[in-house]
Amino acid sequence: MTKGYLSLVLHAHLPFVHHPESESYMEERWLFEAMTETYIPLLDVFEGLSRDAVDFRITLSLTPSLLSMLANPLLQTRYIGHMDNLILLAEKECERTAGDEAFAPLAAMYAKHFQHIKERFTDTYNGNLVDAFRRFQDSGHLEIITSSATHAFLPYLRTEQALRAQIENAVRLHTAYLGRRPRGIWLPECGFLEGIDKILREYGLQFFFTDTHGLLHANPKPQYGVYGPVVTPNGVAAFARDQETSKQVWSSQEGYPGDYDYREYYRDIGFDLDYDTIKPYLHKSGIRLHTGMKYYRITGKDSDKEPYNPAWAKEKAAAHAGHFMFCREKQAEHLFAQTGRKPIIVASYDAELFGHWWYEGPMWIDYLCRKIHFDQQTIKLATPADYLLEYPENRQCELSFSSWGRAGYGEVWLGQNNEWIYRHLHRMEEQMIGLADRFAGDSNVTDVQQRALNQAARELLLAQSSDWPFIMDSRTTVEYAIKRTKSHMSRFLKIYHDLRNGSLDEKWLEEAERRDAIFPDIDYRIYLSDPGTRNKGSAVQGSERPDTGGGKGSSGFKVLMLSWEFPPMTVGGLSRHVYDLSRKLAEQGAEVHVVTSHVEGYPAYEVNQGVFVHRVRTYQARELQFMEWVFQLNLAMADYGKNLLAHYGPFDLVHAHDWLVGQAAKALKQHSKLPLVATIHATEHGRNRGLHTELQRNIHHLEWQLTYEAWRVIVCSRYMKDEVKGLFQLPGDKIDMIPNGVDLQLVRADADETGLRGRFALPHEKIVFYVGRLVHEKGVHTLLASIPEVISQYPDVKFVIGGKGPLMDELKRIAGEMNIESKLVFAGFIDDDTRNQLLRLASAAVFPSLYEPFGIVALEAMAMGAPVIVSDTGGLSEIVDHGVEGYKVLPGDVRSLSMHIVNMLQDADAAKHMAGKALDKVQTRYNWESIASQTLHTYSLATNKEMRASGYREVAASGGMIH
Repeated sequence: MTKGYLSLVLHAHLPFVHHPESESYMEERWLFEAMTETYIPLLDVFEGLSRDAVDFRITLSLTPSLLSMLANPLLQTRYIGHMDNLILLAEKECERTAGDEAFAPLAAMYAKHFQHIKERFTDTYNGNLVDAFRRFQDSGHLEIITSSATHAFLPYLRTEQALRAQIENAVRLHTAYLGRRPRGIWLPECGFLEGIDKILREYGLQFFFTDTHGLLHANPKPQYGVYGPVVTPNGVAAFARDQETSKQVWSSQEGYPGDYDYREYYRDIGFDLDYDTIKPYLHKSGIRLHTGMKYYRITGKDSDKEPYNPAWAKEKAAAHAGHFMFCREKQAEHLFAQTGRKPIIVASYDAELFGHWWYEGPMWIDYLCRKIHFDQQTIKLATPADYLLEYPENRQCELSFSSWGRAGYGEVWLGQNNEWIYRHLHRMEEQMIGLADRFAGDSNVTDVQQRALNQAARELLLAQSSDWPFIMDSRTTVEYAIKRTKSHMSRFLKIYHDLRNGSLDEKWLEEAERRDAIFPDIDYRIYLSDPGTRNKGSAVQGSERPDTGGGKGSSGFKVLMLSWEFPPMTVGGLSRHVYDLSRKLAEQGAEVHVVTSHVEGYPAYEVNQGVFVHRVRTYQARELQFMEWVFQLNLAMADYGKNLLAHYGPFDLVHAHDWLVGQAAKALKQHSKLPLVATIHATEHGRNRGLHTELQRNIHHLEWQLTYEAWRVIVCSRYMKDEVKGLFQLPGDKIDMIPNGVDLQLVRADADETGLRGRFALPHEKIVFYVGRLVHEKGVHTLLASIPEVISQYPDVKFVIGGKGPLMDELKRIAGEMNIESKLVFAGFIDDDTRNQLLRLASAAVFPSLYEPFGIVALEAMAMGAPVIVSDTGGLSEIVDHGVEGYKVLPGDVRSLSMHIVNMLQDADAAKHMAGKALDKVQTRYNWESIASQTLHTYSLATNKEMRASGYREVAASGGMIH
């Protein structure tokens, strides 16, 4: 009985290396070595398995750059010359080693092997390996998937247009060469960022791969770990690499390729023979290099190397294949017994490992496929597409940013050795968008201009290849990587300036087209800022949309936003507010750059759902007092912001959130002469019911200073408007009231709540739920004081207190003194998914704050359908109409709170009716689309862009903005 599936995934990729102008580039050998040692040997394995009727299913990614090189006539011709040279070398080696019992058989083995490889290439495949792989695709043995166009590390692209160009050109080229659209994609370096899946879905891609932690850190937690796919919010399945299979093959210490009987990669006659003997067979530069003729086995780490014994290596390959299969059988049996569902074990590797680095690798694959077919019935080989056919329903999860490689979060491709490339690449993206907007709708565009525009798109794609920053990081052929990056940048910029100046050099353009001959069907219009105009002829007129070289969206606003909190750093509601607002602004056409504080393990720069996120470190790494840290953060933000303004400008305004970034906001305003908008989320005076310490007075002064420097001030409620107006002596017409909102998609709960309920309450008990920080201003002590009266009238109740804070120990002590511990659970920190489920389970969600500028958590409770009870104070008072969407109680009044909790518990029908009204209110009044539109209107007032502002006035008015 089949109890699980093994998905063997081979990622075949090389950067596009094509130099028709010269044969002096050694880097062409990357392709020739891979063809000789990996691609043709793998095809030999597939031929043998097919001939012997072995039922094998393997997933193979052939990247667009690799497909383009394999199909390139010039490289095909040069490869034949390369093989002729190897055959001559092997013949000479047969002569040199004649009579040597250890080495003569090896030389003869290589001579035979090289001749076989050349014959397969020229006679069997007629020089075209793409068609050879395609035959196994068409027979159903290979699932050939794509990657991005030039293997760009997608999370580090800046614009959606650049992402789209990488995916569209990949799918288009893949379809042209392989006769069918790809169903899956290997994301380069397994780099995933939220939002990428939206573009994958648009191009019909059904699945992709991520590294192990990319799935394990998903929200909610995947039901089957890495042994089943999850579905992203945009409906694309994500499969993750299994660590055990990775370690057994990849690990240099524990993996099979390190066995002492296998061939030693690093001992090659290109380095072992004396120079005069080997020189005729080296590259014309004369540099020593690997020839592929290696006479030694690994032997041991420190011992002298012993001659390679092919028979021993063959035995080991068979043994290791058997061991690998046995481990997968036991793994599948265990997982099937635990979950009742057949797991999929994803064993993903670079294809070049098999043959090039691990000489016996293709042989191991051959043995593995045969053993799985003939020797057992527990596991089967399957592709992700096969698995999705059997298990089409999978849990939806949100994946976090991740990659494979060192540390697992993209640091290989963004570090001190390669970070310099991104400011240029990002600027090129903006310039390419500008070119597309300027020329796409111009009916007078000439053929030469069209060719130049398409070539500019090619140069941008090639410059974005992840191979170049990888090489710079690994410090291997760094000079070539830098040269290639700068060459593509230089050619792009020449085209860009020539197009703008009307001075195209057609002869030079022809040479660029010949050299960078990839993506023959490329269409530069993929970079249009409004993709809907792509096929509308004159819909985009150059005269109407002049090329500014900038990257502003359709709203016309480019915003530098400062916030000390941004996910994953979440201390209070500020983080979620900035996250939701910034992405909705981006959806409405603004270009938003959020500068925030560094979070360990997260990238310094990323594009998150269209928002450009920049995380900065404080200058001093030592432990700092809070205000010292705030000062250091503001210095770092100001310096970073000035650099951002210089390299990615022009910006329209600076938007600061709360006093913690006020000094940086002031410095950037004065440096750039840009308007400053400030959002005040709460005040120190309000939180503490006055100013009682020197620290509180200092913070109050910083709040005043921010509101003084700001051209406009945003607050979230009428209560807050009155508060900041009084505290900071602000004129009323400087203040805009824009409420907070809640994203219904983000607060939904998909998990089964039955098991969760049992963790907190007995089956017959109703749940009263509080979630928030455990601080005095939230009024949790009032809730505790109400419990005895509630349970005296309604004993079948359990109070659940979610959250952490400085009052935790004191509240537990009070509960003990009141003898109410049996009716109370302190849940501590709870994640969003658990919070949402508890809100769905709650018979009442209680928020008894003494001070609350807005009360986003009450909105979230209303969005989840929980009946709410809130204090009649601050923003909470404005959210809930008493007796309509919930109950309002007197702040700090224990009797009022206990009475309304009892009423809600006793009258479930009334509670349900109020919860329904509350949900309607959230959906109509507190949605982020409206809030973003109102914010854009504030921007228009701050920048005095009246024409642009007119489009937002109706929305703002309907949303109830108060000036």
